[in-house]
Amino acid sequence: MSEVVFEETATMIAAGELQSFVPFGRDHCRNHPNAFNLQLRQLQPASELWALEGAAGLVGSLQEVTLHERLQESWQLRHGSVVGGAEEEAEFEEELYTAGNTVVWSRGSRAEASSVYKAFTVDTPVQQALWCNFAVPQSKKDGCLEQTVCILQSSCVNVHSVTGKDFISPLPFQVSHLWATAFGLLLERKNSDPLTSPTGESLPTVFSMLHPLDEVAPVVWRPAAVSEGVQYMCDSSLKLVFSSLQPSILLCFDTTRGTHSIWALRTVTPQERSAVVRCPPDQSSLAPGFFTSHLRNASPLDSPSGPATTSSTLPYAGHHNRIMTSSPGAHSRVHSPSISNMAALSRSHSPGMAAPSFSGASRFNESFHSPCSRGPSPNSTSNDTLLLPEMEPILPDLCMEQLWTEPTGPSTRRSSPKASKVFLTSDFCQNNFLCFLVETQLRCVKFIQSNDLSRLIFTSVTNIPASDAAPLQSINAMLILEASGSLVLYTGTTRVSKVFVAGLLSPSFVRSGHAHQSSHTHQPDTPLASASTPAAPTNRLPRLDQAAMPSPLSELRGSKHHQTSWLEDYSFPQSPAVQALGDPVSNRITLELSNGTMFRVSIPEICTSTLVRKCLQAIRFILPKDAAMKVLVKWYNTYNAPGGPSSHAEWNQFVTCFLSLLGYNTGATCLDTQLPLSPVIAAKKARPSDGGSDEDWEYLLASQYHRQYQSVCGPMESAPVVTTEKDAPTTVCVCVDSSAPLFSFLPSLFYVLHLVYQELQLDDLLRATALTLLPLLQQLARDLQLEQYIDLYWRDYPEFISNFNDSCLIDQALIGQMVRPSYLKAEPPSVLGWFSSCLWGEEVPPFPFLPGICERTRLLILSYGLYIVGDVDATSSNLHKYLTKLSAGQKTSSSEPASQRPGSSVVDQPGGSSLAEKLILWLSSSGFTLKDLESVPFGVALPIREAIYRCREQPYSDWSEEVCLLIGRQDLTKQAHKMSLANTKTSVGSGVSLEPSSSSSTEADEEEDGMSDISGEVSGLIWSQDQRVEEVRRLLQSSRPVRVRVQQLPEVSDHDFIEEKENKLLQLCQRTMSLPVGRGLFSLFSYQPVPTQPLPVPKLNLTGRAPPRSTMVDLSSGNIDVPANMTSWSSFHNGVAAGLKIAPASQVDSAWIAYNKPKSPELANEYAGFLMALGLNGHLTKLATLNIHDYLTKGHEMTSIGLLLGVSSAKLGTMDMSITRLLSIHIPALLPPTSTELDVPHNVQVAAVLGIGLVYQGTGHRHNAEVLLAEIGRPPGPEMEYCTDRESYSLAAGLALGMVCLGHGSSLVGMTDLNVPEQLYQYMVGGHRRPQPGCSRDRHKSPSYQIKEGDSINVDVTCPGATLALAMIYLKTNNRSIADWLKAPDTMFLLDFIKPEFLLLRIIQENIGSAGVAEDVTMETLAQAHDYIIAGACLAVGFRFAGSSNSEAFECLYSFCRSFMKTLTSSTAAVTGHYNLQTCLSMVLLAVSMVMCGSGDLRVLQLCRFLHKRTGGEMNYGFHMAHHMALGILFLGRGRLSLNTSNSAIAALLCALYPHYPAHSTDNRYHLQALRHLVVLAAQPRLLVPVDVDTLKPCYALLDLTYKESQWYEETTVEIMAPTLLPELHLLQQVKVKGPRYWELSIDLSKDTQHLRSILSRDGVLYVKLRAGRLPYKEDPQGWKSLLSSKVNQHSSKLQAFKPEDISTFTSDAALVSFSELFCKDSTGTKQVEEVRWFSSMLTECVTQETPEMLPTYIALEQAVRSLQGGSLGHTFPLWQVRLVLELVERRALQGVPGPYSILLSSEFLSVIHSMADITIETWHNDHRCVLGSYLREGVSANQNSMLACFLVYCALPSMPQASAEERARVGNMLMSFAPLGLPFRELLRLAPVLLAPPPGSVNQPLSVS
Repeated sequence: MSEVVFEETATMIAAGELQSFVPFGRDHCRNHPNAFNLQLRQLQPASELWALEGAAGLVGSLQEVTLHERLQESWQLRHGSVVGGAEEEAEFEEELYTAGNTVVWSRGSRAEASSVYKAFTVDTPVQQALWCNFAVPQSKKDGCLEQTVCILQSSCVNVHSVTGKDFISPLPFQVSHLWATAFGLLLERKNSDPLTSPTGESLPTVFSMLHPLDEVAPVVWRPAAVSEGVQYMCDSSLKLVFSSLQPSILLCFDTTRGTHSIWALRTVTPQERSAVVRCPPDQSSLAPGFFTSHLRNASPLDSPSGPATTSSTLPYAGHHNRIMTSSPGAHSRVHSPSISNMAALSRSHSPGMAAPSFSGASRFNESFHSPCSRGPSPNSTSNDTLLLPEMEPILPDLCMEQLWTEPTGPSTRRSSPKASKVFLTSDFCQNNFLCFLVETQLRCVKFIQSNDLSRLIFTSVTNIPASDAAPLQSINAMLILEASGSLVLYTGTTRVSKVFVAGLLSPSFVRSGHAHQSSHTHQPDTPLASASTPAAPTNRLPRLDQAAMPSPLSELRGSKHHQTSWLEDYSFPQSPAVQALGDPVSNRITLELSNGTMFRVSIPEICTSTLVRKCLQAIRFILPKDAAMKVLVKWYNTYNAPGGPSSHAEWNQFVTCFLSLLGYNTGATCLDTQLPLSPVIAAKKARPSDGGSDEDWEYLLASQYHRQYQSVCGPMESAPVVTTEKDAPTTVCVCVDSSAPLFSFLPSLFYVLHLVYQELQLDDLLRATALTLLPLLQQLARDLQLEQYIDLYWRDYPEFISNFNDSCLIDQALIGQMVRPSYLKAEPPSVLGWFSSCLWGEEVPPFPFLPGICERTRLLILSYGLYIVGDVDATSSNLHKYLTKLSAGQKTSSSEPASQRPGSSVVDQPGGSSLAEKLILWLSSSGFTLKDLESVPFGVALPIREAIYRCREQPYSDWSEEVCLLIGRQDLTKQAHKMSLANTKTSVGSGVSLEPSSSSSTEADEEEDGMSDISGEVSGLIWSQDQRVEEVRRLLQSSRPVRVRVQQLPEVSDHDFIEEKENKLLQLCQRTMSLPVGRGLFSLFSYQPVPTQPLPVPKLNLTGRAPPRSTMVDLSSGNIDVPANMTSWSSFHNGVAAGLKIAPASQVDSAWIAYNKPKSPELANEYAGFLMALGLNGHLTKLATLNIHDYLTKGHEMTSIGLLLGVSSAKLGTMDMSITRLLSIHIPALLPPTSTELDVPHNVQVAAVLGIGLVYQGTGHRHNAEVLLAEIGRPPGPEMEYCTDRESYSLAAGLALGMVCLGHGSSLVGMTDLNVPEQLYQYMVGGHRRPQPGCSRDRHKSPSYQIKEGDSINVDVTCPGATLALAMIYLKTNNRSIADWLKAPDTMFLLDFIKPEFLLLRIIQENIGSAGVAEDVTMETLAQAHDYIIAGACLAVGFRFAGSSNSEAFECLYSFCRSFMKTLTSSTAAVTGHYNLQTCLSMVLLAVSMVMCGSGDLRVLQLCRFLHKRTGGEMNYGFHMAHHMALGILFLGRGRLSLNTSNSAIAALLCALYPHYPAHSTDNRYHLQALRHLVVLAAQPRLLVPVDVDTLKPCYALLDLTYKESQWYEETTVEIMAPTLLPELHLLQQVKVKGPRYWELSIDLSKDTQHLRSILSRDGVLYVKLRAGRLPYKEDPQGWKSLLSSKVNQHSSKLQAFKPEDISTFTSDAALVSFSELFCKDSTGTKQVEEVRWFSSMLTECVTQETPEMLPTYIALEQAVRSLQGGSLGHTFPLWQVRLVLELVERRALQGVPGPYSILLSSEFLSVIHSMADITIETWHNDHRCVLGSYLREGVSANQNSMLACFLVYCALPSMPQASAEERARVGNMLMSFAPLGLPFRELLRLAPVLLAPPPGSVNQPLSVS
């Protein structure tokens, strides 16, 4: 083992002030309900937990915490973290306190007092409480972390999440300790004596629980010594000591060997899992079954629990009479000699453990001796193990892989104790260590990551003597308590200094100091003295013994200084010694004193200034690790010495420290210190104070001066004369000490500091600190004789640099001793110069940068490379062309530039083809935000702003929220935010609710009609001209009594009149009972239920009121006969209608569904419909299986129908096995022949058969198809069964068969032997019955006693189902031969054989079988056939054009509708028959409403309203149902939804719109009424609603819809006003929001329709943003009002401006409005008119062109040029930005790019700025040629002014080589010598007179240049 490698000279730092510490939970528990109070609440379930938010209103109070309870308390602290919180949130600490049965989780910070966050009380004493994060898997993505508190009791673990979820996980064994890991919980089984199975194998000892609902799984391990792979972790001698989340490692202790080992914890690979579960005979043969039986059998009642004495006994016994004793070392914590006081403080590892009783030991014996290796099933008891089948083993989830074992040598004691404390720490140089404290030694194991980052490598071990230790994470250090009682700070294994804690100063401080002075010959008494390194060469003083330092803390009793003190005679109070350290959080720590009191103290940070931090990072990066460590330790000690200066002097202190390490003599005045912010200070001064304090004396004793004086002069001599700063010689130049530790690295250090300086230039917020850094850089550059660097600094800050003297402090002979790196070139790297060269199109060299330090430089340079140079690979493969990474002194994995990480290049981003898009996407992926852009200098930022503007004009709709924020499109940002919310949560609060608010505006007495939330803003926009929505609501309401209008004739008696009124009411009730079917479609998906309230179901009111007195008319009077169960199906439909209101995105769970179950049995039918509706909108999947079973066992027919159809619809096309089993029970044909015959009602069988079709839709499942094919032609019988309503069953079987084979056509795989088409054709036309397959033959052996059909097929029963089955199988296949089977008969003879309604079905099937439009149908002579054929053709057109609003199809169908209505009223109606005509009319009306679905067409509404009013004659319940279904489809989902024409949708429509409607309300003979609601399965949301992002109100917006090219039309673009129903998305190419009123936005559907689908499914909200100065269409339909303000948009030659009060027309931005108020009004008359005009014109430009972010750029440009004109530019930075702006404009002009530069910056404004700058520079040049000449000849001198620097920067003159007088004499030579500099010829001619001028004093005349 290596010892400490480096130790700083004995120094001391000052800690923060002491604060008394008492755990907050202890005080809180005084007021918390105790166990006695809990007994009062035993009525509640024992498992219920008390989560208390404070103590208000609680019964009783805890009077006092007893000593016994106090001993059992424990707590742990951690750094507070808010999930998803912003980084600027206040830092806080969290405490988890445990005492008795109570756990208190509290939070507190410096700003706020601690408060209870959550508190829990459990039933039994808490053994341990800890924080743990569980991973909750999300759909298709990585899981999110759920923060929880886990509370260990004797029999269970309670898990409470921060989101309010509570779990109780019973434990199958006693747990000694829980460990939080990155994957979940680890449970360590209690065992003092290894438990063995009958096979002699040990049981696993460590188990994992990845989620509170998961089973506990054994952990496998892979020891380094075992070669045969993984085994279960069964070694009972291996104890867990520590777990870490990041990295995921464990520290274990082997109790037999006495060694520690480190293990990686990871998930198990599939190979390892299968290897363990295979159970080889030699190992772990018991585990898969033997231990599984325990895990799955042990209930919480079986888990033993006992009194709160501490023991480590195992709850199981291997034999009946075997009683185990507790292990000798497992005494209670108080009496244990092996646990020191230090370890006692480690609260997080000292839970009170409850011992198990032995009563449960024998319960498991049967399973121990079970001969089978598999355990019983989960729901069995352990006594019947032998009778149960085998069970599958519990698979392991986690694996422990050994990484390192503590080396054992001859010197190491064999019986080393377990570590009392373990933690992870890192040092200043980012080296990582795992430290564990063993007795009085801290062992630090260094570890690094392997090159592929896959595993950790543990390298060296260092021992540090310590009584206790604790990490300080935020400052990369740890605090160590030495045996002497001193507190010492270490960083890694490097000793930093002692820590002085004010307030803990003890008499031993004086005693130890005197003892040392009186005996200089004592050896150092610290164990580390031998390992120390020599003192730094700068301090030429002998190393001081540590005992001479003031010991901040009293030493332990028995110290050798204790007896020798001469102060013993005095009565000093005895100060307690620090005994333990604990609760480290960030840089704060708890000191526990020997008298039991605790204090919280903070250790100071390494620095507070951003500039110092950046410099330290750069120094650490470039230096070798050992040198960097010396610098950082030295700086830390200097900065944090007791009595240090205030923070504003931090930089001066850093410079002093840095220069002293470089070898400069900082005591002598080496720099002129009269400048502000000078880096050099004298010796460290104490804080100024009016009066003296004790701290002054402490500071003096700890100062460097005191040490020098003490060692040189001795203790008793008089004080020497102190040389002050003013007395110091200023003329003598002291040479630098070349033996200083950093002297040889001076060039490298200078270079990295120069790069930091360049980085600071790119941040407006930090640029002021660059000036602070400048004097240091200037001095170092002068000493290194880097003239061009000095010139660069002078050009940047001419007024500042010119004040410096020219002294060089390094002897030139010493410069050769320095290591001059290759990257230090004579020409300095200038980042602004690099940008300028880039804009000129010159070849630019790669710019040097420091990874992790100069990130702004990296980001901006790569942005220029990508956008200006046009290199698309600049951020990925061509990185080296633009950036060169400095080779650091230390290679660390973190020094790779972030740009080389996978995923941060621009390649994989969606959309984005142009350079601007690539740049924006890359910047966003790099974490660059608008806030960052604001701090980038305006000239540098202009290209990025240009790219942003381009992307803002043409964005992609699928960009992420971060990209949309960056480009400043609030509409897209809002949309993206809503989408990301929707992906993470089930229900979204979008901030805009398009659902109408349930206001109380309706009268109180008005009955709830189920449509109160219908009228909304969106409906008002869609149908703004009339009240059609209210009219539909009136037509469909069924909750109010109907008006019974009957005229009493004189001859009619009162009794007869009452009977007449009741007969009329009965007719009206037929209509009322049919209304819910239409109402369900009208209000579809329009309501979000409240989880705490039941769903409101409107009443079905079957009473009437007769005018004029509104007398009540009722059917229950007994005057007329009312059919039995008349309202049963109408109640069912009413329940469906109520349930269909629930939107699919609502919060619905199993408990809420059960909560809605009505108490009264008469409402059971409504609830049955409610269940079916929940299936149709997808919520029934959440209903627990137990509840489904419960509902079905009640035997209620309606409930069974609703539930079976509901779950089948919810599992559409999934082939779900559990639902298949559920349905099969109700279908005899799917049960084995020998199964018990169940009495299943006929209608339930029909629902179950159709359910099979829904669950297996489109799958082509062979077995189900075969069964359903047979069921279509199922004969009556046996005996009296299957005799009534056979038609509906055969139809359902046909529909189900069609669904199973939907659209497969002739390609039915594996069904050729079934001859499906031929069999179906036979069912249609009749013939001999084919023999049944084997299984059905037995069932149908005995014939029916009631119906004699013989061997012939009954076509009246089988034809409808077979026809529709054939139609669905060949849907859209264009199969001509099948269509020919279905043609209408062409002879009168054949026509006689076919029922007219069957003709209708055939025509439908013939026409939907082809994908084209229905052909003209041959008209036949018979009127019935003719009408039915027309109705069938119309219905086929309706299916073909469903939801399309196709005008031609509508006109065609509407004309037929009118003709049927005319026929009904004509005299020829009797020929066809009123019933047949009414049937045909209903079908055509449904076809029309299908085509116009969701559009609310007025003409169709008029038809529906006309038919609604007809109640007499042939108008029965079925016709009313058809008409109101048509009305519901016309306004489907309040106009939000439409029908689609996919195969699945047409199948659902065929089931729902089957053209045979019930004759009365209980008629299900031909078609089950419940199937009418399957229309919902064909509905899809297609309404697009533009919402203004500023007002969050729906609005009108113009859209361009581009249709894809098809066989009927070319690619077409249609202009349409939204809100609107979109066509089916597969028909569209693009949806685009058009200008000019709104910002343009296009959604490209050619790549992916998913984005638009997700928008439509979430209310269809599309956020749009109004452009400046525009009015919405609602306020200004024609755009005339907006024209009034458009005059400002027209550019003219002179600057435009408008009045400040007009700005609100253009923008609502508060900042811009305030700017106009403050700067654009000359209200006082004091401001200059010119200035106001400038500001007004700038504001006008920015607002009208919608570039408000350019206003600061306008102002900065103008201010820069004004300062230049006034000659007041003290630094040239603003001029650099002006130059970059002008260069970019010039580049764009040269490229001829019609970019938006005329918009981003006004061309008039730029030309004014350009000319002003040119004139100013030219004027100065003409007046000061001699100044320029002297600069060009001699370089920088002290008397040159700042305008010269401005000239050089503006004219882009590089640092020029010195030219001799002879060379200057010739123009040609001059031109040749300056050619390499790349100067424009114009500039050379301008400079020629200056260059050719003779030096001052010369008699020669200058040559003239013509």
